[in-house]
Amino acid sequence: MLSTLRIPQAGRQGGEHVSQGDVHRCSAGHPILPDDDAAAQGGAHGALLAHGVEHVTVAAEHLLRDVLASQRTRAAAEDPACGELWGDLDAVLGGKLMRPRLAAAAYLGLGGTDVGAAAHLAAAHELLHTAMLVHDDLLDHDEVRRGRANVAGRTRARVAAQGHGPAVAGQQAAAGALLAGDAALAQAFGLLAGAAPAAPGALPELLRLLADGVGTTVGGELLDVRGALAAPADVDALLVAELKTAVYSFRVPLESGAVLAGAAPGARAVLADVGTALGVAYQLVDDELGAVGDPAVTGKSVLSDLREGKRTELLRIAYRRADAAQTAVLDAHVGRPELDADGADAVRAVLHATGAVEAVRTSAARHADIARTLATTLPEPLATYLHGVVDDLAGRER
Repeated sequence: MLSTLRIPQAGRQGGEHVSQGDVHRCSAGHPILPDDDAAAQGGAHGALLAHGVEHVTVAAEHLLRDVLASQRTRAAAEDPACGELWGDLDAVLGGKLMRPRLAAAAYLGLGGTDVGAAAHLAAAHELLHTAMLVHDDLLDHDEVRRGRANVAGRTRARVAAQGHGPAVAGQQAAAGALLAGDAALAQAFGLLAGAAPAAPGALPELLRLLADGVGTTVGGELLDVRGALAAPADVDALLVAELKTAVYSFRVPLESGAVLAGAAPGARAVLADVGTALGVAYQLVDDELGAVGDPAVTGKSVLSDLREGKRTELLRIAYRRADAAQTAVLDAHVGRPELDADGADAVRAVLHATGAVEAVRTSAARHADIARTLATTLPEPLATYLHGVVDDLAGRER
């Protein structure tokens, strides 16, 4: 496995947020192509960056599996139940690995070359994501994710198999999920420390970024939970999307990559804004797919969010625009655990008729455009790579 990767960079003229001087400072010690060469060689450099990102992501996956296996062995020596907790975390890993890729892209795209450091950074963000999902499922009383039992579901099944009743199994499932999420969160900080040899001076800032990201996400989760006490039309769903999703999933991974690479403040600030805009766009699309998407394509139910009465921007706009008859339909079905397919169809008809679906699509596209425009001010090939990420996430159907 390669220990270093070098991604040539090209400066960009006229960046609104990142000056040409910023670009050169970001890349000190690493080759920067003249602008004429950038146009000719940008495609090759873009392919090299994409390859580097995948290389780091694969390394991060292996590292994460190894760390969880090591923790499982250590914990099982204390008590088998402790080992099971780490085994549950390992079993629920998976997904798009979006956060590791963003962290790796920012690091490599701004001149970083240490694959080991990048892998530790990427793995830390993926394990942080796992911790957030485990706790989010606990708050939502969900025991299935990605079509299989999550930590709570696996714990419930084990306890039930031992002959305990539903009440005891439910209590144990909640406790297992809470503790597993805590364990994953703590280990994420441990993984981050593994990136220190590449840039020892960056570690305090990386730790602060991760800690602040967790704190912001907790605030977003709190607002999400408290939103259930408010009328759907009164919840600031965009603020919740930014705090709960955009910061830890997009902004912090991108910023962390920049910090580890020793990037200039201008580049880091742009990446922070790109991450925020992209994260909000992602959540808007996710909420739309959760209500009106095709389950055969998305792999997710179009009933769960409506049954929960999830306070999304889609629902907020629908209530704001609904007439009396449409409001009656929403009130009759949204937030009802017994909601069936016919009721969901009636709700979706209102979401379309009020223009809420189109409004959310427009808002998602607007946030994606903001992210795309901001990314243009970054050096190549990072700018083009991020444009591709924006296009993929904003235009996704699952």
